[in-house]
Amino acid sequence: MHTLPLEIPRAASALAAVSLDPMLPHLFEVARVRAETYDTHTLELMPLERRVVPFQPGQFNMLYLFGLGEVAISISGDPAHPSPLVHTLRSVGAVTRGLCALKPGDTLGVRGPFGTAWPLEEAVGSDVVLVAGGIGLAPLRPAIYRLLAERRRYGRIVILCGARSPQDILFRRELEKWRSRFDLEVTATVDYAAGDWNGHVGVVTTLIPRVPFDPANAVAMVCGPETMMRFTVLELERRGVPPSRVWVSLERNMKCGVGLCGHCQLRELFVCLDGPVLGYDRVGPLMTTRGL
Repeated sequence: MHTLPLEIPRAASALAAVSLDPMLPHLFEVARVRAETYDTHTLELMPLERRVVPFQPGQFNMLYLFGLGEVAISISGDPAHPSPLVHTLRSVGAVTRGLCALKPGDTLGVRGPFGTAWPLEEAVGSDVVLVAGGIGLAPLRPAIYRLLAERRRYGRIVILCGARSPQDILFRRELEKWRSRFDLEVTATVDYAAGDWNGHVGVVTTLIPRVPFDPANAVAMVCGPETMMRFTVLELERRGVPPSRVWVSLERNMKCGVGLCGHCQLRELFVCLDGPVLGYDRVGPLMTTRGL
């Protein structure tokens, strides 16, 4: 007796192919928009399909705005609660301006998650120093959520945030909540003070010599403008933290998320595939080479 091979119905086969296509965005609806600062907003997104998008702290998505294009944005929500999907972005170009102007009920496309994660498992048993500049606290926030959820697995946790002014500090209520905990060291600084600001004034690197942690047993995670990250690593080295224990997050002109377009190539690295989270001992020499 001859047995015919089972055939997958064409519609089901096409649907399976679509779900596996990393270049095809899934439709999400804006559930909530929250203004963080005058130019930075947090979007909470719900999938129109019945699906949950798990992610690791440090990963990013490609957000697609119909008629304008797409942009790589790190996920800023709690990895333990991936729905709604949370992104915090600054309005700096046509696509991000359009994304920040979205209202609840609007739809957009989402591809991902893509990229590497913060080294939270490697940091178990160590002190953890997180240094954010500008909007860099957004990609670090999922790591902070994970650290707090598993607090007993780590030593001291130090969170240092730098911003241009008090009005530019992200997640101020959350920072105050974290600052009130006895098992965290949280400090914010601004480039220039205004209004009733009574905190530190100066670049974020000036905080590193002041905070308590064991440099011989510390892992540092740094996110912000590239110049800020380079000087942060230098200050951590002066404190005694080797570059092999420092991780940075890059978002160099990522356009596709899957290593096809080459826009994010950094010599032998593709940031969307090898990063965005990379060990500074690996990526540091490339960041300081002119023309790369």
